[in-house]
Amino acid sequence: MNLNDLRLYLITDRSLFAGRNKFLNAVENALTGGVKALQLREKELPDSELIELGQKLRSLTSNYDARLFINSRADIAEKIGADGVHLTEADGVDPTKTCPSAKELRRNFPDFFIGVSTHSLEKAQQAETDGADFITFSPIFDTPSKKAYGSPQGLDTLKKVVASVSLPVLALGGIKLDNADSVLDTGAFGAALITGIWNSSNINETTQSFLEIFRRRHLL
Repeated sequence: MNLNDLRLYLITDRSLFAGRNKFLNAVENALTGGVKALQLREKELPDSELIELGQKLRSLTSNYDARLFINSRADIAEKIGADGVHLTEADGVDPTKTCPSAKELRRNFPDFFIGVSTHSLEKAQQAETDGADFITFSPIFDTPSKKAYGSPQGLDTLKKVVASVSLPVLALGGIKLDNADSVLDTGAFGAALITGIWNSSNINETTQSFLEIFRRRHLL
C-alpha cells in the first residue's frame, strides 16, 4: 500500500446525511475529489447492515483505486475484502469481533493494514510497539465528535507525539482548510477528517482543496 494514500483519511458518519443514497453520493463525491483512504465507522449498525454497506463502499473505493478500512471489525473487514482495520483504544471486549491490540490483529490477519486511534502520548507509543501501521491522534481542536475524549490536545501535544513515534501520525479533530497548514507544521503525516469534508456544501471541491495543501507542501 502506498502510504501517501493516508494523507487525507476520511471517516464516515451517516448521521450527517438524510438517507443512504445521499450518503453514498457524498462518498463518491469525496472519491472523485481524490480521497484515497476511507474508514467505515458506523458502530450502531447491526452486522448484516454493516456488511451490506461495507460491500457497497468496497465497490466504490475499488472503482477509484482507494483503500477501505473497517472500524474495529476485523471479521467484517475480511468478509468484504477491505484493505485493513482501524482499532480504537476500547477494542478487545469481544474477541470474536475485535482484537485487543495491533499485535494480535497482525497475528490473526497478517495481510491487513492496521490503524489505531490514540488519545495520549503513551497510547501512541504503545500502538507503535504493538505493530500498528499508522495512528490517528485526537482531538487536536474542539470538535463535537470527540467530546468524549476530553479537552482538545492542541498542536504542541501533537508535535510531541509525532516526535515520539516513527509511524505515520494522522491528526484528527476539528481540522479544517484554514488550520490544516498549522497541523502539518507539527510534522503530522496527514489529517483524518469527518465534518471537515462531510459538512461541506461542495464535497468534491473541498476534498480537492485539502489535497492541494499537501501538494503545495510537496507531500503528494
